[in-house]
Amino acid sequence: MKFQVFVIAIWVFSLSFASVSARFFPNNITGIPPWILHNATKTAAWDAFTRFAGCRPGERRDGLSKLKRYFNYFGYIPNSPSNFTEDFDDQLEKALRTYQQNFNLNVTGELDNQTLQQIVRPRCGNADIVNGTTSMNSGRSSSLHTTQHFHTTAHYSFFPGTPRWPSNRRDLTYGFLPDNGLSDEIKAVFTSAFQKWSAVIPLTFTQTDSYFLADIRIGFYSGDHGDGEPFDGILGTLAHAFSPTSGRLHLDMEENWVVSGDVTRSSQASAVDLESVAVHEIGHLLGLGHSSVEDAIMYPSISSRTRKVELANDDIQGIQVLYGNNPEFNGTTTANTGERDTSGGVPRYSGSGWGLALLLAVGFASLFL
Repeated sequence: MKFQVFVIAIWVFSLSFASVSARFFPNNITGIPPWILHNATKTAAWDAFTRFAGCRPGERRDGLSKLKRYFNYFGYIPNSPSNFTEDFDDQLEKALRTYQQNFNLNVTGELDNQTLQQIVRPRCGNADIVNGTTSMNSGRSSSLHTTQHFHTTAHYSFFPGTPRWPSNRRDLTYGFLPDNGLSDEIKAVFTSAFQKWSAVIPLTFTQTDSYFLADIRIGFYSGDHGDGEPFDGILGTLAHAFSPTSGRLHLDMEENWVVSGDVTRSSQASAVDLESVAVHEIGHLLGLGHSSVEDAIMYPSISSRTRKVELANDDIQGIQVLYGNNPEFNGTTTANTGERDTSGGVPRYSGSGWGLALLLAVGFASLFL
C-alpha cells in the first residue's frame, strides 16, 4: 500500500511542475530538500575560464578554443572557423583588447585577473559587436534636457540600421508563453519593467492574453530553443531579446530567478533578479544595444545577487533619441514607478506547484518512517 501511495505521489508531483517550467526560488532555501534544488550547486557556465589567469600571447592552453568561441558568440571574433585552436594567437589578442576597451578595463591584450573576472560574470546573450563594429565605448558627446540642461559623455548604442517601432505603433502589447504557466506575481515583474521605459518615452505597454498576436512575446526556455542562440544553464547567458520589430524576449529557465524580496541577501550564490534582467532586455526590444557605462541598464553583464532596475542617464538619452521624450517625464524614473515589496528581505515564491512540491516532500519522508 505504501508503495502505491508513493507512486501516486510521484505522478502528482510531476504534474504539479508541468505548467511551470522556469525556476523561481525563494532566497531562503535552507529548508528545501537538496534533491529539489538539483542545480543549486552546479558550476556556472564560464567558471572554467578562470584557470587561464596570466595567459599571454604566444602560449598554448587546453580550453582556449572555448574562450575563443565565447568571444565569437559576442561578436569579438568574426567569421568563426570550423575549429578554433588552443593557441593564444593574434586573433584572440585583438578580441581581448576590444573587449577590455568596451568594459573599461586596462587594455593589455592579456588574460589578467580583472579581465577574467569580467568575462565570467553572467550577462545578456546579445552580442556586443554586430557586423564587425561596436559603439559600446564610442564616447560621443551628448546633452539631455530634463529639469536641467547638462552635458554628458554617452555610450549607448543601437542595432545596425537603428531599427525602432514605427510611429503608428505607440501602444505595444505583450504576452507570455502559455506553456510557462506564469503566476500573476511573475507577470507583474515585467509590468514594472515596462513602466521603467514608458516613464521616459511616449510608448505604453499593455498585457494581453493573446500571446501569438502580441507585439512582444515573452518566454522561458532552456538549451537550444530554435532561435540559433541556445542557453547554457546556470548563470552564463541569462536572456536575450531581438531588435524591433521582432518582439521576442527569451529567458533561460535554468536560472534561479528571484521574483520579489531583497536579492542581495539571497542565500543562493546564483540567485538572479528577474526584474533587473527584464528591464535590460526590454531595452533591446525597443532598439538599444549595449553600453559601456557600468551604471546603465544596457551594460551587458550583471552579477548574481544584484538588483539594478533604474534607468541611468545613458539609457534615457539613448532611448529618447529613438522615440522622443515622454511629456510627463520629470527627470527621474523612481517617482513614476513603484519598487516591489521587499517583505522584510524575505522573497515570496511565485510558481504554481512549489507549495505542493514541499508538501509532497514531507509526505515522501513520512512513507518511510
